[in-house]
Amino acid sequence: MVITQTPFRMSFFGGGTDFPGFYEEHGGSVISTTFDKYCFVTVSHLPRFFHYKNQITYSRIERTNMVDEIEHPAVREAMEYLDMHELRMVYEADLPARSGLGTSSSFAVGMINAFYALKGKYADKMQLAKDAIYVERVLCKESGGVQDQIAASFGGLNRINFSSEGYVVHPVIMPKERKRLLNDNLMLFFTGFSRFSSDIARNQEKVTSDKTKELKEMLALVDEAERILTGKGDLNEFGKLLDHTWKLKRGITSSISNDSIDLLYKKALEAGAVGGKLLGAGGGGFLLFYVETDKQAAVKEVLKDLLYVPFEFENAGTRVLYYKSEDFDIDSVKHQQKEWRN
Repeated sequence: MVITQTPFRMSFFGGGTDFPGFYEEHGGSVISTTFDKYCFVTVSHLPRFFHYKNQITYSRIERTNMVDEIEHPAVREAMEYLDMHELRMVYEADLPARSGLGTSSSFAVGMINAFYALKGKYADKMQLAKDAIYVERVLCKESGGVQDQIAASFGGLNRINFSSEGYVVHPVIMPKERKRLLNDNLMLFFTGFSRFSSDIARNQEKVTSDKTKELKEMLALVDEAERILTGKGDLNEFGKLLDHTWKLKRGITSSISNDSIDLLYKKALEAGAVGGKLLGAGGGGFLLFYVETDKQAAVKEVLKDLLYVPFEFENAGTRVLYYKSEDFDIDSVKHQQKEWRN
């Protein structure tokens, strides 16, 4: 049996520049962090006592005899990709899916990490990110960028640079006290479920070539944000920059925001928030605000109808919480499956 723990992420700057259609020509960069809300994937081989060969538990329970009968696309494609069979798998999470925190990619990373461990193999963070991107973007044909898989794999507060040659992860180096202040001044609120991020991302991909100017400006803001974080000046400038990048992002497609989200954002700023943004592809999910501590009570009050979610930054990325090796004869399984197909 294997249990993995994989963090969710919040992206501050550069979202949209991690789409291959943009960064392969212009380069791309994001600043993001993982935080202490996780998904957990438990995987073991299913004992051969049942009339089914696989049991996959998430928001529903699937029981199948063949891997290609599994309806969950990421599970099915990852199992076929890594040659996994006769599995019992359970997915649980601290936060809901479709909420703008890269939950589907964290699941993919955690699942692949568990699969490698169950096979008795070690995969480093680079390999896990690469495989998760391949499963989601190539095998499942889901639209979107590639920052989420990398953030979930590596963990921490990072600047991730993208180019036609791949990506490089650079930790953002900050004094402990300044990083603590940043964490203390960030507030997270749940607005409700968004649409599937891949649907919104698909719309964003269609207009990428028409929004190159905006995306280049969002890319330039990454340099400015890193200077603020690693410098000694007023950290409130980080909040002002969040406000600026949010205004740029919401102008890319009409599906990123809506009247309800705009009203919530306006209320928070009037109550004292310096700036903020909607996390993820858009359409709903979590609103993040930069608010000085003496104004946080007022912001909570005007957003009292939303769920406030305290959090702490984390640095570990995906990891195996529990590992116990199992005996499993893959050759007999393949022979059995061949007989069934015949």
